[in-house]
Amino acid sequence: YSPEGSKVSVSVKRDGDDAFIVVTDSGIGIEPNDRNRVFERFYRVDPARARSTVGTGLGLSIVKHVAASHGGAIDLWSEPGVGSTFTMRLPAWDAEEGETDDQNLAG
Repeated sequence: YSPEGSKVSVSVKRDGDDAFIVVTDSGIGIEPNDRNRVFERFYRVDPARARSTVGTGLGLSIVKHVAASHGGAIDLWSEPGVGSTFTMRLPAWDAEEGETDDQNLAG
């Protein structure tokens, strides 16, 4: 939903016991009455735009489910005509001494 050639930034940070993944775009933004609904399965903001934009309306509902399944949450800030910022908060953890990233990913 961002114009071609526009900037989309992704950042990761840790604050205490939480880790944050932040995605910000300079796209069309989301109207206030649609902000809670974008996390519903199959929800598309604008039916006319939905026909011209490929997608199923599942992406953000999957992100919300993954965050909740790991004890986290996702928040949205958006301003029509300015863009949107999605912030996923997850509990942070510290690797045990001698543990590798591959071992962490395997569970």
